[in-house]
Amino acid sequence: MSAVLNDLMNGAGEDTEKASAAPAKAGLKIEREEHKLEKRLCREVGRAIVDFNMIEEGDKVMVCVSGGKDSYAMLDILLKLQKRAPINFELIAVNLDQKQPGFPDHILPQYLEKLGVPFHIETQDTYSIVKRVIPEGKTMCSLCSRLRRGILYRVAEELGATRIALGHHRDDMLQTFFLNMFFASRLKGMPPKLVSDTGKHVVIRPMAYVPEKDLIKWAQVRDFPIIPCTLCGSQQNLQRVQVGNMLREWDKKFPGRLENMFTSLQNVVPSHLMDGKQHDFKGLRSTGMPDPEGDKAFDVEEFFAPSRPGLAVVELQ
Repeated sequence: MSAVLNDLMNGAGEDTEKASAAPAKAGLKIEREEHKLEKRLCREVGRAIVDFNMIEEGDKVMVCVSGGKDSYAMLDILLKLQKRAPINFELIAVNLDQKQPGFPDHILPQYLEKLGVPFHIETQDTYSIVKRVIPEGKTMCSLCSRLRRGILYRVAEELGATRIALGHHRDDMLQTFFLNMFFASRLKGMPPKLVSDTGKHVVIRPMAYVPEKDLIKWAQVRDFPIIPCTLCGSQQNLQRVQVGNMLREWDKKFPGRLENMFTSLQNVVPSHLMDGKQHDFKGLRSTGMPDPEGDKAFDVEEFFAPSRPGLAVVELQ
């Protein structure tokens, strides 16, 4: 009987050890996944900075922080890269308080002070202007963004910033491309780097390569104090929202499709579009000389579905 009791007690002890080990293993797995996510974010932001020469030695980068997950993540990753980068550059976080009713104006200053990053809060009542000018039920984003842009350009000049960093990510850039295609009849996206319309500022988007789903996960990991936009955040019928939903649905049904679409923005073939300003169709003449890069008009080209590499979609050029 005593032997049986010992066996039972030992077995119970083993079960207790296994039970206590399970949460520890789960915790290690979560920690590893978070570490992999951080490395991926740093890698993709660093790659974009290098590919488009976004930040150079001695730059002062004005990081626009709205209180949303994207701008929080951008500041977070840039601070990490600043410590590791082979060049020296400054960061200053800037928030525009647009005096929206109920805006918790204490959250960002407290967060930025705790972070130890230099920051500037610019207070301008653009909310009243937008509400006065835009009729109820109409889209407010266009006027709001124009007002915000002008203020941020002025602030950048006052602060001596040489770069203005915005928190747009890969999915934002794809959304803009499709919005232009569907509603403006043009092939135009959101560039990773540009010179402002005033000609005085260089605007960069360091998260150009980062998918939104990674930013959602990172916001949960870092527990950012998210501040919702009450001015336009409830406008669920915006075309941008609808296009965003379409892209998310594609990503769910066809993994890899968004990556392919985004890569296509970096592989433009003007001779196979229809814009005479980009390619001289009128001036095309036969040369009588073989050209290995010439078009093979009658060849069949195969396109493989990203989620099922063995499935080919055959189309004529």
